[in-house]
Amino acid sequence: MGKVGKGVAEHYRWGRGCDAWRLVRTDGLSVIHELMPRGASEERHLHRSSSQFFFVLSGVVVLETDGQREALRKHEGAEVPPGVPHQFFNESEDAAEFLVVSQPPSHEDR
Repeated sequence: MGKVGKGVAEHYRWGRGCDAWRLVRTDGLSVIHELMPRGASEERHLHRSSSQFFFVLSGVVVLETDGQREALRKHEGAEVPPGVPHQFFNESEDAAEFLVVSQPPSHEDR
């Protein structure tokens, strides 16, 4: 237990130039801080048992859930329940930072 942040958290890269920092990783909860450059996106997918909550810290992202697209701006978020196909896009001119909270963790649930 203790203080956690991007400077000390486990870092990894994914997709085309996206960065992620694992802030919390337990058997029951995952909290990841992600940085998505402009023009980046993730692959469309779903989670069988994980519920996810996305919360935008800066920038604008588009969350597509089951065919519906919605822009999420700074200090806005959305939940994606298990079994719902979804995809994240950064179609803006700036990088976006957001938190991904998964319960239970979604690492092996794609």
